[in-house]
Amino acid sequence: MLTLFDGFRSVTIWSVALRMALAVLCGGIIGIEREYKRRPAGFRTHILICLGAAMTTLTSQYLYLVMGQYTDMARLGAQVVAGIGFIGAGTIIVTRRQRVKGLTTAAGLWAAAIIGLALGGGFYEGGIFATALIMVAELFFSRVEYRMLKNAPEVNLYIEYSDNRTMDVLLQEFRERGLKILNMGIIHSSSNEKHNACAIFTLRLHKGLDVESIQQEVCATPGVVSVREL
Repeated sequence: MLTLFDGFRSVTIWSVALRMALAVLCGGIIGIEREYKRRPAGFRTHILICLGAAMTTLTSQYLYLVMGQYTDMARLGAQVVAGIGFIGAGTIIVTRRQRVKGLTTAAGLWAAAIIGLALGGGFYEGGIFATALIMVAELFFSRVEYRMLKNAPEVNLYIEYSDNRTMDVLLQEFRERGLKILNMGIIHSSSNEKHNACAIFTLRLHKGLDVESIQQEVCATPGVVSVREL
């Protein structure tokens, strides 16, 4: 442990002020990155969650150490860990493209709550180091994740097309490009419907072929209305 924080381990007015200030700072740092990317839970949300979790631990310590009420100090913190799931679930949505968004934001909220609990308990080193590692994961690892997805060996494509001949052309193009169809689902439109037929393909790509080039080629096929990656 760092000797710098030795004087702030006990519950005093200065240690309480430091813990609350660090909770605001660490929660705000995580929230800035989410706010910059226009996510549902941003700057203020992360600050409030981190600060609230810190106050939960501080309250538990105050009741036990100052008021002399012999209760389980971890009980209130356990409720924070469980309760934060309700807030995190509200940030997870399924888009029209059937893609799940908000998982990283929900995980960030949960991590911010844990950091608040650590700082509120006087575990300054853990809270600060966790904040730094979370920022590394969100700022730098996201680029690695993007490159991995760009060169993913499999892709799910949602394709809308106007007539059945388009499907024959698409299947021929997939065979010519050496793409293996792992799964395929087709929904035909009846003759009295104005909606286009649609298909969902799970394709295995070979090396040297990325998802964007496949989407562009499929979109350029005559009869294809739209192409989206699921």
